[in-house]
Amino acid sequence: MFEPRADWTELARDNLENAIEGYQAQYGSSLVDAPEAFGEDALLVNEYIALFSAVAESIHTYQFFVGNRLETKKADNRQDIFDWSLGPGVGDLPGAQDADYALFINTEDHYGSTGRKVLQIFGALGGVGVSSGRHVGFAALVDLRTGNILWVNADMQMGGDVREGDGAERRVEQLFEDFPLIPNAEEDSE
Repeated sequence: MFEPRADWTELARDNLENAIEGYQAQYGSSLVDAPEAFGEDALLVNEYIALFSAVAESIHTYQFFVGNRLETKKADNRQDIFDWSLGPGVGDLPGAQDADYALFINTEDHYGSTGRKVLQIFGALGGVGVSSGRHVGFAALVDLRTGNILWVNADMQMGGDVREGDGAERRVEQLFEDFPLIPNAEEDSE
């Protein structure tokens, strides 16, 4: 059973925020945090966070693995089609009126307790697999006019302990791998 640790969550959020700021600063781009939402706006934000999580997991399952492609995503069996969206209502999110794109980021980490790790060892000896934690990350760039997802990165086994600064930096590097709005280092050297 998962036991939330507010202190770890706050530490991870701070570390990830610092890592994202440092990462994007080295490319001269700027991100603007969404404003804090209250009331109906907060409900809308929470709905889109949940929607993004569900869509990102679906993309991971049904887009990244060609054999799992949904019939509706094959476009007459062309395997290179990418057609995923959060819907045009995403433009109604607080702060979206002055932006062209939204960057959705979701990471989830669960760390195994000592008891869980011991169970994992005994389970392995008995031929039963027991996971010691979960380390998942999703990032997506969304067009705020259409809701279309333009780029996504998902990893169900991310590295980097986000409770530590260098671990958060590693996680951010993994999340932003092949991000389309970051200039290619090879292009900058020419």
